[in-house]
Amino acid sequence: MPHNLPETIDAVHDLLQDAKYVADRSLATVLFLSLKMGRPLFLEGEAGVGKTEIAKVLAEQLNRPLIRLQCYEGLDVSSAVYEWNYARQMIEIRLAEATETANRDALGSDIFSEKFLIKRPLLNALENTGQGAPVLLIDELDRTDEPFEAYLLEVLSDFQITIPEFGTVKAEEPPIVIITSNRTREIHDALKRRCLYHWVDYPDA
Repeated sequence: MPHNLPETIDAVHDLLQDAKYVADRSLATVLFLSLKMGRPLFLEGEAGVGKTEIAKVLAEQLNRPLIRLQCYEGLDVSSAVYEWNYARQMIEIRLAEATETANRDALGSDIFSEKFLIKRPLLNALENTGQGAPVLLIDELDRTDEPFEAYLLEVLSDFQITIPEFGTVKAEEPPIVIITSNRTREIHDALKRRCLYHWVDYPDA
């Protein structure tokens, strides 16, 4: 188990209680297993039962950065993963042409370098910040479509992203992944199998 993570189910339960989060033992158990095994935790339940709060509590209690991907209909790679800063790239090309220093091969490598890369939540979650792996919250996945689910499954399989013009970015330490769904539609079984699953209900009175 990576550093700074609770080592028992009771420790996970105490961690949640310390943050005033009411959790039963079944939730503490599946969360412990998720942390120990390094597998994403898939949480389903009605809106307002506290699924999102679990990720926030984990980040706060473990002193890890929280990276949130808020899902919505039409979410795509350019919003969730990365895109190129085309405006800056065009300026770079125009400057090179104006100064007559444009070497086509060198310029092609330069404009697809990291300084022109706009990083979105999924790509940011693979980078080491020095505070340990972040907590990645993929919130309300049921709002997206099946093509995005398929892409996400690839990312979660080996925690790496390939950018054709740039190369492959792979996490040194995989993020702690919490996926939530309000069950407005069924999530594909292939993605669920990649995760540990838990149904979150309203706390007992």
